[in-house]
Amino acid sequence: MAATIKDVARACGVHVSTVSRTFSAPHLVNPATRSRVLAAADDLGYRPNRAARALTTGRTFNMGLIVADIANPFFPPLIKAAQSQARGRDYHVFVADTDEDPRVEEELIRTFTKQVDGVLLCSPRLSNKMIERLAEDVPFVVINRRIKGMPAVLMNVAQGAEAALEHLAGLGHRRIALVSGPIGSWTSNEMQGVAAEAVGLDLVFFGPNQPTEAGGLAVAPDVAACGATAVLAYNDLVALGVIEGLSAMEIGVPDQISVIGFDDILPGRLNRPKLTTVAMPAVAAGRMAVDLLLQSGGEGATVTLDTALIVRESTGRAQS
Repeated sequence: MAATIKDVARACGVHVSTVSRTFSAPHLVNPATRSRVLAAADDLGYRPNRAARALTTGRTFNMGLIVADIANPFFPPLIKAAQSQARGRDYHVFVADTDEDPRVEEELIRTFTKQVDGVLLCSPRLSNKMIERLAEDVPFVVINRRIKGMPAVLMNVAQGAEAALEHLAGLGHRRIALVSGPIGSWTSNEMQGVAAEAVGLDLVFFGPNQPTEAGGLAVAPDVAACGATAVLAYNDLVALGVIEGLSAMEIGVPDQISVIGFDDILPGRLNRPKLTTVAMPAVAAGRMAVDLLLQSGGEGATVTLDTALIVRESTGRAQS
């Protein structure tokens, strides 16, 4: 016969209600007790009836995760981390891709509203006002967007941009091209805010741009023509596109122009030259976003995760 909730409770010496809470509201159970219950359930082959739990708790035990572009190598590690964290809390994650289109983003959120207990919204392109309106129907945690009163996981873009500009300045670069991302990007706004306050640097701004290799490739001629000796790009894909475009014009990186990206995706480590970048804690962000969505009283909580500059081969001293 299949194991029952009473069998699990008996095996680990707790009340049946504790076993029930472990699966329906794990954040309310002591972590050590929760681990003991889950281990006993696994040993006995016990699986809670999801449909019955949904009827008794009013929860679907599903959450939505909406990302801007699933083809961008930045997002899969975040998605896997969120799925793993949710699975440990007995939740399923529905993943959807907006293809950088705010209209699609709104449609997906409205579709998810009746199917999930909450939505993780990663790098949204909708306006704050629209997100606030949609949050009236389903709980949100936003990743890389600050919205007053809404739970958020932020990656410290300003910290990374400051480190990148300091690195370039230390190499003697003074005229630097800042290649931003799409309209509505919080990351772009953070980068531009730091650049606008930089002292002793001549910043040239290019944007908005598509956050892809093609976007970087398209802006490369303008970067070459502006006289900059270094580039700080919105993300690694854009940075790789800039390098490709400069190479096509026989402009060497870093011999003639240095390039820094954001994210620390695998292609940047495989590129030649290997890309200097600001590492973004995507895995930690995915896990933390799930925890914020599920934790009791998490409304309005904001967590900021550190970023770090990783110096590789695409930056060098400015030509004298």
